[in-house]
Parts: sequence; structure tokens; C-alpha cells
Amino acid sequence: MWKIPVSSVDVAGLEEEYVVDAIRSTWVSSTGKSVDRFEQEFSEICNTKMTVACANGTTAMHLALLGLKLEPGDEVIVPSMTFIASANAIRYCGAEPVFVDVDPNTWCLDPRAVEAAVTPRTKGIMAVHLMGHPADMDALNRLAAIYGLWVLEDAAEAHFAKYKGRMVGSLGTMGTFSFYGNKIITSGEGGAITLNDPRMESHLKTLRGHGMDPRRRYYFPVTGYNYRLTNVSCAMLCAQLRRRDEIVAQRRKVFAHYQESLRTIPGIRMQPVAPWAEPAPWMFSCLVDPNSYGLSRDELMQGLAAEGIDSRPFFHPLHQLPPYRECAARQKHDLTYTEQLGMNGIMLPTYNTLSSREIESIAATIVRLRARQMRFVA
Repeated sequence: MWKIPVSSVDVAGLEEEYVVDAIRSTWVSSTGKSVDRFEQEFSEICNTKMTVACANGTTAMHLALLGLKLEPGDEVIVPSMTFIASANAIRYCGAEPVFVDVDPNTWCLDPRAVEAAVTPRTKGIMAVHLMGHPADMDALNRLAAIYGLWVLEDAAEAHFAKYKGRMVGSLGTMGTFSFYGNKIITSGEGGAITLNDPRMESHLKTLRGHGMDPRRRYYFPVTGYNYRLTNVSCAMLCAQLRRRDEIVAQRRKVFAHYQESLRTIPGIRMQPVAPWAEPAPWMFSCLVDPNSYGLSRDELMQGLAAEGIDSRPFFHPLHQLPPYRECAARQKHDLTYTEQLGMNGIMLPTYNTLSSREIESIAATIVRLRARQMRFVA
């Protein structure tokens, strides 16, 4: 049991009331007023015309890619620095992810690397808003227009983030979200697709519900999937949406306290923020420079763990993982900065109820571990 876990769920507000109401309604499966309410309210927040609720973030990506008619032999450009679900959803369609490097100033897709990776087989760009920071959507949309591509936003970590004042999820062809337990708002598991095309919405909802014709019960004109989200889960999400300002404000306080506490520690580099970005306060993430700090990222994590403080490394670069090594070797793209992030990035405990005293304890431990190492080296 961790003294300070890396993540913790805050459901101490309206969630119980909303969930109990859904249970008492007896609509506990994939239809009910909370499903409709969540889809409407999330669309309004994201500034899109519609939302399709899904079982989780991965199914949301898969469903969106199916709607975009991704097929075997197609390619999708995706950052190697992301959670594996981004690439897996592409593979589910029989297509190939093409891994490119990220921009050191955003940790998101480098538009220059994207353009260099376009081939006649390229169908789209998956713009991952990594660690809550928006990708450079204007640059990616320009490339998409030039080469006739679509842009799918993977906003799993970026609820309520803004790009040049515009909400993520409304900036590409479609956007996808995750509501896993460590996300800013959560239903334990859950996902959503945001979009503006009514015909696409109808198509996605048909695919989501086993492929059943909405006008002809138990008639299935296409092969579909059971990717629906329950009314109970949507009730929990509706409660979290009501509390979103409170949740985001509290997490921003956590981020600000970390930044103040860690900014003078040699070898600890904060996540960069582009001048046009308003990132989502998902997980407080930074880089460890072993030469300046005196310990590697992994050694710092081990030291924190010894004090009962959980942490997480950044994602393993996807091009280095067994399912994707072979295709990445064929692509031969330069992924230098991605590899640096994968080696040196750390996510520190981040959740709504993390106290100032706990943040100060984490910062003091990081300082103490470095001081101990410096004395040892001297």
C-alpha cells in the first residue's frame, strides 16, 4: 500500500446521488436518460455538435477509425510517444501505424516529421495531446488539407485543454476521449467520440450497437461491435461534468505547487508549455537529467518508492515494443527525442485530493535523494 499513490479517484460529490438515481430507474445498461444527457453536455463543453459515448477510450478510437474507413494496407501517422492503445486501434483495422518523433517544445507530434512521413498509403494523422498538452492542430490540419488526410484527435489525457482558445476534441475530423480511473473525469472505464457530422454519428452509433439498424429492431445490415457505455457510467460522468470547474481548479493548484517546489532542483525539467496552449492538468510530468540531478529517472523512482511514494515512467516508445519493432525498423524514421522522453520522463502523484503537505514531502524527498547521491559521489 502506497503512502502517496500516483493517482486516486475523487467521487465525493454528486456521483453517489446520480448513480443511485440511475440504478433506481432500473435503466442500468446502455440506454437511459444519463446516456443522452452526458452526450449532450459533453458536446456543449467540447463545442461539437454531437458525442458518441463508448465503453472505453480504446473502443472510441477503434470506432472512429472504422467510421473513417481505415482499411488493411492503409497508414496512419502517430507519435511513438503515446500509450499503446493509439497504435493498437490502428492495427485493429488492419492498417499500419507510422511512428514519428515529437516536438521538444510540446512533446506532441512534430509537424515537420509528419510531413516527411506521408506516403501514398497515408490516410490520416492521429494527433495525440500528450500529457494534457494540445498538439499543434493548425499545422497538422494544414498538412491534412494539402495531402487529403483526416486528423483524429486522441484527447484521452487532455479533457478541457485548449488550443488557441479552442477546446480539444473540436479541432480535427473527430476527437476521442478516455474516462479511465486516472483521468481528470472518470467513470472507471469509459470513452467518447466528439464530432460534427450527423451522418457519421448515426453510422458510429450503429456500429457501436452490434450493427443493428436503428429503424428495424434485430436487423443487422453491417458487422458491428458492442462498444456501448452504460447508463450508470454516464450518470457518474454527468456528476463529474457538473463538478469539472472544481476538479480542474484543484488539479491546477496541485500543478502550481509542484512547479514552485521543484523549479530550483538541478536536473528536474518541467513539461514545456507552448504560448498558444492551455494544457489539461492530467499527470504532473517532468524530465530527469541524470548528469545534473545525479540519479537516473529509474533510480529516482526507486528512491521515491522506498519512501512510500508511487510514480510512473513515461510510456515506452512504441517503436521499441515487440508488436511494433518490425514495422518501425522498416520505416526508419528518426525518433531521437521520443527515446529521450521514454528514458528520462517521470509522472508524479497527481489527483484532486493530493494535499500541499504531501506535495512538499514529495519535493523534499526528491531534494534529499539528490543530496545523498552528491555526498556519495563526492
